[in-house]
Amino acid sequence: MTTNESFVKKYAVPIYFILTFLLSWAFMALIIFPNTFPMTSEQAETMGPLTYVALLVGPSIAGVIMTGLVYGKVGYQELLSRLLKWRVSVRWYVLALLVIPILATAILLLLSLFSSEYIPALFISDDILSLLIIGIVTGLMVGFFEELGWTGFAVPRMRLRYDIFATGIIVGLLWGAWHFLAFWEIDTFSGLLPFTLLIMRLFTWLPPFRIIMVWIHDQTKSLLLVMLMHASLVFTTLNLPSAELSGRMLIIWLVSWSVALWVIVALIAKFGLKKTI
Repeated sequence: MTTNESFVKKYAVPIYFILTFLLSWAFMALIIFPNTFPMTSEQAETMGPLTYVALLVGPSIAGVIMTGLVYGKVGYQELLSRLLKWRVSVRWYVLALLVIPILATAILLLLSLFSSEYIPALFISDDILSLLIIGIVTGLMVGFFEELGWTGFAVPRMRLRYDIFATGIIVGLLWGAWHFLAFWEIDTFSGLLPFTLLIMRLFTWLPPFRIIMVWIHDQTKSLLLVMLMHASLVFTTLNLPSAELSGRMLIIWLVSWSVALWVIVALIAKFGLKKTI
C-alpha cells in the first residue's frame, strides 16, 4: 500500500465530507455564475431548481469515488448488494415510507386548530395529482443521489468507530451545513428572526432524522430502504407544510417537528436497539 493509499483510507470519512461540500457548492456556483450567493428572489425562481439538482452531485459522486478508492471492486459489489436489498420485513417499509408523512400530517392538523395556515398543503390543493407526482419523483431522485453517498459510504464507515447516535448526529449536522447555500437568503443575516430560521431549518430536525435513518440501515443493511425513507421525507416537506409559512409560524412548525423526531429517537434508544431484520 502506497503512502497516498494509506492516507486516503485513514482519513476516508473527512475526505468524503470535504469532497461532498466542494463538488456540491462548486456546481451550484457554476449554475448561478456570474452571480453569487445568496440569490435574489428572481434568481431563486429561475435558477433555484437547477441549484438543487447541482447540490445532489456532491454526495453521490463523492460516495462513488471514495468507495472505489477505499474498497475497490469489492466495495462496489457490497454497495450494489445493499442498494438491491429489498427483502426485509414489511414493518420496515411501513416505518420508512409512512411514519414521516403521517406524523407530519398529525402535527399540522393539531396546529391547524389554532391557525388555518397549518392545514396540510396537500389537503387544500387544486391539483393534488400533480403534487403527488412531483413529490414522489423528486423524492426518489433526491433520496437516491443523496443516500448513495451519505449512507452508501459515510455511515457504514463511521459505524466502525461510532455508535448509532453519534454517527447520526455528526452526519446530521454536516448534512444540515451542506444545505446552507440552498437556504441562504438575502435577509438571512439581517436580524435575529431570519438567522434563527436558518439555524432551525438546518440543525434542529435533520440530526434526529439522520439518527433514525442510521438506525434503520443498521437494522436492515438495506440502502434501498434508507433511500425510500429519504424520498418519503422529501415528499412530506414538499407537500404538507405550506410554503407560505414564515416567521414565527414557521418556527412553531419547526419546533414541533423537531420535538416529534427527537421523541422517536428517544423511543429508539429505549426500545429499538435490538437487532431484528
